[in-house]
Amino acid sequence: MTFTTLGLSDSLLRAVANTGYKTPTAIQMKAIPAILSGGDVMASAQTGTGKTAGFVLPILQQLSGGAKARPCRVRALILTPTRELAAQVHNSIITYGKHEKLSSTVVFGGVNINPQRRKLNHGVDLLVATPGRLLDLYQQNATRFDDIELLVLDEADRMLDMGFIRDIRKILKLIPKRRQNLMFSATFSKDIRQLASTICKNPIEIDVAPRNSTVETVSQNLYWVEKEHKADLLSDLLQETPEQVLVFTRTKHGANKLVKRLSKDSISAIAIHGNKSQTQRTKALDEFKRDKVQILVATDIAARGIDIELLTLVVNFDLPHVPEDYVHRIGRTGRAGGSGQAISLVSREEKKQLRAIESLIKLKITPLQVNV
Repeated sequence: MTFTTLGLSDSLLRAVANTGYKTPTAIQMKAIPAILSGGDVMASAQTGTGKTAGFVLPILQQLSGGAKARPCRVRALILTPTRELAAQVHNSIITYGKHEKLSSTVVFGGVNINPQRRKLNHGVDLLVATPGRLLDLYQQNATRFDDIELLVLDEADRMLDMGFIRDIRKILKLIPKRRQNLMFSATFSKDIRQLASTICKNPIEIDVAPRNSTVETVSQNLYWVEKEHKADLLSDLLQETPEQVLVFTRTKHGANKLVKRLSKDSISAIAIHGNKSQTQRTKALDEFKRDKVQILVATDIAARGIDIELLTLVVNFDLPHVPEDYVHRIGRTGRAGGSGQAISLVSREEKKQLRAIESLIKLKITPLQVNV
């Protein structure tokens, strides 16, 4: 199957062709026609499966035929849990919407609110937002919600995990009841289904991957190593690879400490976590994407939504306490059909976390011998 069979307009097909993608992914094949049909959609897809294009492309088509946004109004609202994911989704809108006469913007916290207010004053067809900043802008009368035709909740499971449910409910009360609803989530947990029942009407359900499965194209291995020797082993491993690497730590302090330790061995690294300002986070991600630094050290929340093409290696310096976070972490590699590797450095104290992860993914992670 090709993109030409999905019912997309010629202008959108040209934009897709410009990206070099020829074959739609499983989520795109199912979600694009379902969204174009105009009904509500509830989709479960793993990170890295091309789900963003799966909803951005049909939304652009839906909006292209309608009247332009009125001042201070929005036609389509896309809610995301993190700033990084919001920026990524907006980049997709710019990429795929290059031939459409539609306006868009992105709003999130951590940066000056005034430029965001000015953009919203003109009205936008597509708005990507994090819930907290969106409500701030609404309370400041920078935007009204009465023209919203379409609502997207992206990574709904993470929004619940991060405590956004109250903000989401406030937003739902403010937007028109007649609208198209799209929910994307890594899992269809009981909580997600409960939320969906209050949002979606007879949704088309799409599930393109087994729950909590890891991408098949990612090889998973671990090294047994004492906690105090992890940094030495990581340094040795990184000096053996010319590739860029995303390294996960459990804490912000741990991320900063590791960056300093790697720099002593002349390994260029930069940290991204919640204590960094939005400007610092954007700069760090940009430097990594432009290959100015080899290693990006990240915590789970900061890394959510990071989309880096051709990333072949992810290292878990610490195992996460929440097993599902392991799935999200290693989903940063092996994206859209590419291959990748995930390596975890596991100490004796982390045996319990390891067993929980292996139970969740239904896979025994293969240990490697330290030979560096």
